[in-house]
Parts: sequence; C-alpha cells; structure tokens
Amino acid sequence: MPGDSGVFVVALVLLYLSIFLVFGVALKPNSGIPLSRRQPDVPTQTSSLTRLTDHAVGVLNKGLRKRGPGLLTQERLDECGLKKEPGDYLIMAGVITLTDAVVGLFLGGVFAAILLTLLTPLGLHLMLNALAGRRRRQFDQQVRDTLQMFSGGLRAGHSLLRAVDAAGQESQPPMSEELGRIVNETRIGRDLGESLADVAKRTQSEDFLSIAQAIEIHREVGGDLAEVLDHLGDTVRDRNQVRGQIRALSAEGRMSAIVLMALPVVMFIGLTLFNEMYSRTFTATLPGYLMIAAAVVLLTVGGFWLSRIIKPKF
Repeated sequence: MPGDSGVFVVALVLLYLSIFLVFGVALKPNSGIPLSRRQPDVPTQTSSLTRLTDHAVGVLNKGLRKRGPGLLTQERLDECGLKKEPGDYLIMAGVITLTDAVVGLFLGGVFAAILLTLLTPLGLHLMLNALAGRRRRQFDQQVRDTLQMFSGGLRAGHSLLRAVDAAGQESQPPMSEELGRIVNETRIGRDLGESLADVAKRTQSEDFLSIAQAIEIHREVGGDLAEVLDHLGDTVRDRNQVRGQIRALSAEGRMSAIVLMALPVVMFIGLTLFNEMYSRTFTATLPGYLMIAAAVVLLTVGGFWLSRIIKPKF
C-alpha cells in the first residue's frame, strides 16, 4: 500500500532526526565555564551545529526578554533549580515534542502523533511545577538547621554576612545555592535585605521570609539577633511538625487523586495495545475525538479540585 509506505518513510526520517537532535543538541554536554576562560591560549573552534544552536538560543532568549513575563522565564527556571536559559529549555522541549510525535506515529498512527504533540508541552509544564514544588519542600526542611547555623555564627563573633556564607558552605542544595547567591549579590553591592527577600519570594518560603524580616528589623532597631533567630527557629520547628502531620493525614487523599487520574489513561493505553478494535471508536470517529477532549477537560478539572482539597494552608 503506497500510503502506508509513505507514512513509514516519513516516520523513519523523523525518528532519525529526533535521535540526532536529542543526542547532538539537547543532551550535548557543555561546561559551565567557557573554553576561552579555561584555556585562554587555545584558539576556540566550534562546529557549524554549535554555532547554529548558540544562535538559535540567543534569538529565543532575546525574543523572550522582549516579550516580558510569561510562562517561561529565567526566574521560573531558577525556581526549579535548572541551570539553563529559557532558550535552551525551549530547544530541548521542541526536540522532546518531536521525538514523542515520531514515537506516536510509529505506535498509533497520525492521531497518536497529534495527541502526543499536544500533551508533551503540557507534561513539560507539569514537570517544571513538580521540580519547583520539590525544591521548595527541600528548602523548607533546611530552614531550621540554617537558623541554628546563623545564630551559632553570630554567637561565635562573625558578622551576619560571614555567618550566611558559612551556613551556605555547610548546607546542601538548594539552601547552599540560595545562600551562595545572597553572598555573591551582597559582595557586588546589592542590599542584604533585598537579597534575602528575593530568596524568600523565589522559594515561596514563609519561614525564610520571617528570617528576612527579622534581620531587616534588627538592622533598624538593633538588639540580640542570635536570640531572635533562636526563638524564630522554635517557631519554624513547630510549624514543620504541624506541616508533617497535615501531609500524613492527607496522604490517602493524594494517593486517591493519583489513582483516579491515572486509571482512565492506563486503561485506554491497555485497550489500544491489546485490542485496537475497542479503541478505534475513540481514535477514528468524530464522536470519539469529542469524548477524548471531554475526558481530558474533566480529568484536568477533577485533578485541580482534588489538589486544592488535599493542600490546606495555615
């Protein structure tokens, strides 16, 4: 059948293209320090692919800066702990979307390719949300120990900035990254209070915001900052204990949400793989497309509703 042969050839070409883009562009290793700085005497030699990729990244970054705040910004990637620029992430997202489309074309035809092309950007956006949430939780768990190091450094006679620097060297990521950023920004002239408030905003940590406010008040009125931080540490410890109890009590709700969201998708994939006749109504007719669209909308609304129920604020 000529039509099937043509689709196979197109899918094969796209598969090789996606493999090349994944391993040649998206996953290409790059050093954080340019070669011109590591080896100043060695002339820089770059391939055509590297120059093309760098040019594309530069154009994307310039366009994103002109567009202003949006879904993908440098601040958003910093919240996730990704040491990438928005242009790099967009290129990687495009390559992953192309790869998923090719895989869908091989496994389920044109409909599966279109569906994966639409769902992949949504999945990447949800992945960013998950990375940012995990980083915030790790940061919140480290605030208590960081407070103890702050107060210990102050009692040892260090200045506040030196205590922050020492706490950053003794901590694990993401706390060490944020404290190191505070020290670097302060050394080049930025106000310490602004740097602390920026970290609290970036990590959405109410506990660290309390630290920033306490330090700012101490700079204005004076007093024993170490004692203030000790009392604040007790408050943070009690809040973490309550937060842990809430997560334990809402664990059943979170598991129910995951099962209810995943069950329809897993069942549909299973029917498609084991008996295509059952799923042909959904993948080959207009009512089937409408039912899939309605299912996606209902699952999205239900997942958002369940996430609000099991995420109390206090």
